[in-house]
Amino acid sequence: MDRGQRGVSARGSELSLSVVMPAYNEAGSIGQTVSAVASALRAAEVDYEVIVVDDASADGTAAEVAAAAGDERIRCVQSHNPRGFGYAIRSGLDLFTKDAVAIVMADGSDSPEDLIAYWRLLCDGYDCAFGSRFMAGSRVSDYPRFKLLINRVVNAGIQVLFGHGYNDTTNAFKAYRRSVIDTVQPLLANHFNLTVELPLKAVVRGHSFAVVPISWTNRSAGESKLQLNEMGSRYLFIVLYAFLEKHLSRGDYRAGRPTAAGAPPAPAPRRMTRFSRRRGEHSRR
Repeated sequence: MDRGQRGVSARGSELSLSVVMPAYNEAGSIGQTVSAVASALRAAEVDYEVIVVDDASADGTAAEVAAAAGDERIRCVQSHNPRGFGYAIRSGLDLFTKDAVAIVMADGSDSPEDLIAYWRLLCDGYDCAFGSRFMAGSRVSDYPRFKLLINRVVNAGIQVLFGHGYNDTTNAFKAYRRSVIDTVQPLLANHFNLTVELPLKAVVRGHSFAVVPISWTNRSAGESKLQLNEMGSRYLFIVLYAFLEKHLSRGDYRAGRPTAAGAPPAPAPRRMTRFSRRRGEHSRR
């Protein structure tokens, strides 16, 4: 499916930004989340759109979005894929129209201010903007202890396997230039494992990225949809898929790889950059 026409940036070299927000039975939080995100984007003078992808909710989620919108740049669409978190995101990625896209959770756990930090990194020239909840300057509130333990073990394993220096790969909240979304196709994951497929494919296929410390606050309404007992093997499948591509594909899927016989190989990816919360403080790997 065509993933939309490239948007035209409203302010010179600055990028326009789409926000894709998958939502399943999030009536208790979606209105406030959409309002906060849109307010932050307007304050930063970003050319934006917010696409809430309703994943067959039964609690009035779409009505809450309509009540909170008050702006033609905010719309709620029904997922055109089967039900599933990854499927909902993929629906949004099919429809976004701007230069770049950010995936934001509907439960209010992600900070709108961090979304603006992502946008600025993309405007600075990075292909991907990633956040970490577990680096100096990050703030985490009320993370369930068992999930936190699993998170740290899984992310440590991914960091060792891929050597990318990033310790929060599983977090869904990330932003990508349109070219990255094109490069990582076709997407395989249908569920929460899409949160690792997108960044791992982007890194393995040669895109640059920067990491900033972010805030995360546990939801105050509704229920988490992530079921660890159902997702373990699915996460493992995607991690192994990306790992095998990294070591066995000989760069066949790298961004910008020439197709002509005898052409030079694609350049190595730029190094990762870590930023602190104070703009300008950074370190390179």
